[in-house]
Amino acid sequence: MTTSSDSASIVVCALYHFAPFSDHADWQAPLLQLMSEHGLRGTLLLADEGINGTIAGHRAGIDALLTLLRGDERFASLKSKLSFDEQMPFHRAKVKLKREIVTMGVEDIDPLNIVGTYVKPQDWNALISDPDVTVIDTRNEYEIHIGSFQNAINPHTTSFREFPAYAETHLDTQSHKKVAMFCTGGIRCEKSTAYLKSQGFDEVYHLEGGILNYLETIPAEQSLWEGECFVFDNRVTVNHQLQKGHYDQCHACRMPIDDQDKLSNAYVEGISCPHCIDQYSAAQRQRFTERQHQVRLARGRGEAHIGEDAVIAQAQHKAAKTKLRDTQRAATSPPPHQKKVDTQALKKPDHS
Repeated sequence: MTTSSDSASIVVCALYHFAPFSDHADWQAPLLQLMSEHGLRGTLLLADEGINGTIAGHRAGIDALLTLLRGDERFASLKSKLSFDEQMPFHRAKVKLKREIVTMGVEDIDPLNIVGTYVKPQDWNALISDPDVTVIDTRNEYEIHIGSFQNAINPHTTSFREFPAYAETHLDTQSHKKVAMFCTGGIRCEKSTAYLKSQGFDEVYHLEGGILNYLETIPAEQSLWEGECFVFDNRVTVNHQLQKGHYDQCHACRMPIDDQDKLSNAYVEGISCPHCIDQYSAAQRQRFTERQHQVRLARGRGEAHIGEDAVIAQAQHKAAKTKLRDTQRAATSPPPHQKKVDTQALKKPDHS
């Protein structure tokens, strides 16, 4: 299955790799410089345990960044997954230094030393169809609401930090002898399977390359996936063809919303939706209202309202206003060769 499109000129690259990376701070500036030079946007997270992120741009820029990373022997086998879009799905370029590249909050969990068994997409259907296998979606509640695998357990977490507590409460080595887990791109499962293995679970499996790899590999007619997949960029969701899905995002709470949500009385563009109508104070809603007003003004001018495009547009708008003002001043000023006539000097002297 191919995900490319003749009309989709933007490549979206999700990547991660666990590796000893004690010098990760030294990479921040060079990576940001490369992203700037090639017009790449998105976010890269660097930590002692490796690198994680999603970036987007033209293919040459993506290739340049991957070449730089894979040129270091620690990242020679760096995992990446490509999809495509007609528009840039990120506003800015960021390279952040973190404690973890995916935050579980548990010390001494090292996927380089202990991890579950990787399962290729071609073998995933058979595994999760086995009645003896407990299938767990390790993503968050709002992600699972958009789509998941048939019969997968929803742990009802709001952040990945909550997974260890869920596992401690709901899983045990006697009742759950075979556990299969999955996430968007695979990175959360690297840690969740490592965690379960550290807790004494023996047969622990996870989907290699995550949901995105499955959607790319398995034809829709053979798929056990239901719904769309939430992604952490402006596309919000992707469908089985890894094309932009039909969800938008509430710009107040960042939750995915569909056409049905927009019909709710709780939905006001940029200000509230059914997920957050009772979450914010009057002062916060006033800020959202003013922000949405600025968004509409920018749209009316045909300009971006956020991110690097907005900075460029604002600079161009300011330069245009300055040029117009200078032109108007020049038009109302006398030519430099004309001097103001001193009317007092023209008066006849009074000899009386």
